[in-house]
Amino acid sequence: MTTTESALRASEIKKALLEQIDRYEDKLQVEEVGEVLEVKDGVARIWGLSSCVANEMLEITSNDTGTTVIGLASNLEEDNIGAVILGDYLVLKEGDAVRRTGRVLSVPAGPACLGRVVDALGVPRDGRGPIDAKTLMKVDRKAPGIVYRQSVDQPMQTGLKAIDAMIPIGRGQRELIIGDRGTGKTAVALDAIINQKGQDVICVYCAIGQKGSTVAGIAEKLREEGALDYTVIVAANASDPAPMQFMSPYGACAIGEYFMYHEGKDVLVIYDDLSKQADAYREASLILRRPPGREAYPGDVFYLHSRLLERAAKISDDPKAIEGHPDIHKAGGSLTALPIIQTQAGDVSAYIPTNVISITDGQIFLETDLFYSGVRPAVNVGISVSRVGGNAQIKAMKGVAGRLRLDLAQFRELEAFAAFGTELDAATQGQLDRGVRIVEILKQGQYQPMPVQEQVMVIFAATQGYLDDLEVPSIKGWEKGFLEYMRAQEAAVGAAIVGEGKISDETEAALRKALDFYAGIFGSGEPKTATA
Repeated sequence: MTTTESALRASEIKKALLEQIDRYEDKLQVEEVGEVLEVKDGVARIWGLSSCVANEMLEITSNDTGTTVIGLASNLEEDNIGAVILGDYLVLKEGDAVRRTGRVLSVPAGPACLGRVVDALGVPRDGRGPIDAKTLMKVDRKAPGIVYRQSVDQPMQTGLKAIDAMIPIGRGQRELIIGDRGTGKTAVALDAIINQKGQDVICVYCAIGQKGSTVAGIAEKLREEGALDYTVIVAANASDPAPMQFMSPYGACAIGEYFMYHEGKDVLVIYDDLSKQADAYREASLILRRPPGREAYPGDVFYLHSRLLERAAKISDDPKAIEGHPDIHKAGGSLTALPIIQTQAGDVSAYIPTNVISITDGQIFLETDLFYSGVRPAVNVGISVSRVGGNAQIKAMKGVAGRLRLDLAQFRELEAFAAFGTELDAATQGQLDRGVRIVEILKQGQYQPMPVQEQVMVIFAATQGYLDDLEVPSIKGWEKGFLEYMRAQEAAVGAAIVGEGKISDETEAALRKALDFYAGIFGSGEPKTATA
């Protein structure tokens, strides 16, 4: 064999070997496998995953049962990883295999989720089979920057007169609902969901640390009211591990973000409640041996809530403004957040309440004394505030509600003064009487949200003095009959308020005429003329 032939032969052998190596590498699957060192109270310590990244999903497989549970890498230490278990940690034990997934925690989202009850990972809990949701949304996502946002200027009506008139909520706002246990916080949130029927708003209700029976009752009530069709319920029950409870709001927010980012829709997300989420996070953090701070909460408990609530936004309507954002596929969507916080004995200056108050755009404070005195919703107008204000109201509501809040504030002061038994002049007594009637007209039953045009008409009647001659016990009967009369005989007035967004001179004249006429029907004798 000549030298040239030998060289050709060697090159052929080299080429064949390289091809074989390439084919082998194509077939070869390399995976990093770790091992569980210990498991306790929903947290596992894992050894052997040196390339793992923060918040990466890990698959932990039980050697005994073959069950796979998802873990979330939380603490990255020198020689081990602290992972919170999002599932049943009782099936795991020392020596179980752990594999990396290479992706951060995500939840399936899409229209298929509507009407369903899911857990923090998007797994169905309502016994109605799997959910065919093809899009995966990152559970923990960076909030959109100010470049991609626009001002909040569109109302998110709750259907509750006291809130829509005096503490308005806008689409894209973060409004805190705060109060002691049993003051109607969840009732306000559910009324807001029911009121979105026919408004093309997607609702996500996140139940954190509640009884399974309570969540089932909420789902059934929403179904009865026809609200479950546009609602997703994300449930992390009290019996679930602490990691599932503190991750569930992020999962709920991710499901809502799908509709905001991908479909450009308006979304309402309710977190009920973030006090329990903070408690669950404290529990998991202490087990992970993170240093405790004030009230034993970890130092990053503020960040726990801020990175969640900052994701509420009103996305710009301009398609050019959203160019370059990796997540936003459609302009004009919004996500409104209604976080709920439970206080102890009305103490809004505690650690978690003050944290969340500082993050949100206002708060609705529900007071125990008002609730038990029969004022429901038990909104304390003095402490409650909306930092968006009149921008989140139609002009008609803004026009009648400005006077309402002033009248109510004066009434509260005079009521405290009159409690001393001092003799009052006629003008002061008139203000007190007007205030009592305004408080009465703002009362509203649970699951009875009211359309905005009817709210405007009723509040107009109260502030313009049409109720001054009525006995207080008869006011609720007057309101019911008046609204039935307006729907049947004067529907054009309500349509004009909705269509124009304001009370024009013609609409006001028609409304006053209807009020005078109804006064004659409701009372006895001639129709009464109102005094301002």
